[in-house]
Amino acid sequence: MTEAQKQKLEQQLWNIANELRGKMGADEFRDYILGFIFYKYLSEKQYIYANELLETEDIKDYALITDEEDIQAIKEESLLKLGYFLRPDELFSELSRKGNADTEEESNFILEDLQGILNSIEQSTMGTESEEDFNELFEDLDLNSTKLGRTVEARNTLIAKVLSHLDKIDFALEDTNADVLGDAYEYLIAQFASGAGKKAGEFYTPQQVSKILAKVVTLDKKRIKSAYDPACGSGSLLLRIAKEAEVSNFYGQELNRTTYNLARMNMILHDVHFSKFDIKQEDTLEFPQHLEERFDVVVANPPFSAKWKGKNNPLNETDDRFSQYGALAPATKADFAFIQHMLYQLNDSGTMAVVLPHGVLFRGAAEGKIRQYIIQEQNYLDAVIGLPANLFYGTSIPACILVFKRCRVHDENILFIDASQDFEKVGNQNALADEHVDKIIAAFQRRENIDKYAYLASLDEIRENDYNLNIPRYVDTFEEEEPVDLEAVVNELRTLETDMQETDTTIAGFCQELGISSPF
Repeated sequence: MTEAQKQKLEQQLWNIANELRGKMGADEFRDYILGFIFYKYLSEKQYIYANELLETEDIKDYALITDEEDIQAIKEESLLKLGYFLRPDELFSELSRKGNADTEEESNFILEDLQGILNSIEQSTMGTESEEDFNELFEDLDLNSTKLGRTVEARNTLIAKVLSHLDKIDFALEDTNADVLGDAYEYLIAQFASGAGKKAGEFYTPQQVSKILAKVVTLDKKRIKSAYDPACGSGSLLLRIAKEAEVSNFYGQELNRTTYNLARMNMILHDVHFSKFDIKQEDTLEFPQHLEERFDVVVANPPFSAKWKGKNNPLNETDDRFSQYGALAPATKADFAFIQHMLYQLNDSGTMAVVLPHGVLFRGAAEGKIRQYIIQEQNYLDAVIGLPANLFYGTSIPACILVFKRCRVHDENILFIDASQDFEKVGNQNALADEHVDKIIAAFQRRENIDKYAYLASLDEIRENDYNLNIPRYVDTFEEEEPVDLEAVVNELRTLETDMQETDTTIAGFCQELGISSPF
């Protein structure tokens, strides 16, 4: 698919989304349109796979199969291969046709059918390996919500219209070399994030920031056994890693139930097999779900300075993730708690990158103590990358990326990069262009001083600064102003004074000719 075709698909999907936009807020209509797209995706994957199984049969079109034995045989194979099952009469195209039928013989009422199909998809997985990945996946699609229409007929009409528009779009799923729908889905998630304000930070990391994190943790790696995100949101950051290297297994945890559902959908839509990802829904700091695992790569964009129980939970004092540092992150700022958790989950040769507010670089008290321990005792911190302000939805504060390695090659220094001035304006947001990302990655790879951009600080220098990592302490971005020529300024003032006197004389002459008093 060409770039123009891709953009056309994205625009088509956004236009369809706008059918719902006038009815509800961005975060609400997001759940509906992404849910409908996901249903269409599952349906088309089922149709394609079933037709493959029917290649040697008399009836080769799955939509025409009526024999129950054939349907059950296809179901058994589908549950192994796809992890779910749809009957021929449950296919998206069939439901869309019925919803837009206009005959006396057939009712176009599809709300109950649609709800039944969504329930059936989940129920088809019960007792199988994919059950957890599909459990209550469509729970946010409330087809009885008055936000879709005040009457049942109005809701039915709107949904039938949306399904009809979607049914006309070719997702090109048979092109195994392209991830057309996955990319379009990412586009929609980004569009919803831009309109969701503060809530967007719960589920989306700007694509270019994700790219930096993914490139940093995959440098010189073509294959990664396991990638983990303890605050995975929609899963986009994990999936971004797969664009840089081959990932065998994805792991993630997400607190928000709706976002957790979105992450599972996103994985499946990007053709990640249900056996290759394990996304859990729970509070990562209080109830970690993968604590016995160790990962090759760990990435995260956790909520900035979130609250957590800290000392209010006595168990944290003896928790292996936190106990060795001699302090717990403050209850009002969980930033270092996430860092400690992530370091605990990182394997001995792993790399970790996390996006955090600048406060983690210089705040004192418990955070200062933890920061010092990580640098002085563990020597895990490898690089600090300062980003521009106003990159993230929901907050305008500048952020930074901290890169950690358990087995550092350059263990005598820490690299500082100040990329805070490199951005472009996109509406009300700042954004990173490809050249800005490339510049950061190039500096990270070169690992040497670059005037006013990068600085390699020795551990002794860090120690002398009392483990304060504030970037301006290391990267000097001061620009000297041009020296002022005072003699030239004086001469210019004299010239202006002469011009003003001449102008005053001219005005006085005009006033005399008019027979009025001069203002001078």
